Amino acid sequence: MSIRLYYHPLSSFCWKVLIALYENDTPFEPVIVDLGDPASRDPFLKLWPVGKFPVIEDGDRMVPESTIIIEYLDQHYPGRTRFIPSDPDKARQMRMRDRFFDLNIHIHMQKVIGDRIRPAGSKDPFGVNDARQKIATALGMVEGDIASHEWAFEKTFTMADCAAAPALFYVDKIEPLAPKFPNTATYLDRLKARPSFARCLKEAEPHFKMFPA
Repeated sequence: MSIRLYYHPLSSFCWKVLIALYENDTPFEPVIVDLGDPASRDPFLKLWPVGKFPVIEDGDRMVPESTIIIEYLDQHYPGRTRFIPSDPDKARQMRMRDRFFDLNIHIHMQKVIGDRIRPAGSKDPFGVNDARQKIATALGMVEGDIASHEWAFEKTFTMADCAAAPALFYVDKIEPLAPKFPNTATYLDRLKARPSFARCLKEAEPHFKMFPA
């Protein structure tokens, strides 16, 4: 029985898991979840009432949350790319970068983009401005760090890069990285050239028309 991945093609956190799956050619069954369609939404909510994707099913195991899923894949479906260093100290340093991208860039990026689809009268300009400032602070830290690394953690592609790719891709849509953060923009180019992320972006292309401008 192969893994079932519950996801949406435009979801940045789903991309994070897709990159990991594609890195090692891990077989899986994709299940697109449309939260606006009860026929799609209700079975997913029965599986995971929180209603956030990605989620995987592997036999009788249900695993939510992108970081936990990738750790699960690294343990149970190891391949040529190992997402977590075997050395405990290096694993901790890599996990710190994974959480940094998710908590200090990814979440705030979603705040900015999510505000675009709020109805009139429900916008949150203060929250959006705060999110933009936090993104800029985090990007300044990435800019200095990535200047000395090919990937997010030293010279090896890891889970931290799976986290960085969707976060930076969408941040670049909000405000182009290159003028203020050239090292980070070059890093994003490397990520987009990585076959696993390139495939992810290619598959998402038909859905980009749904992206809120």
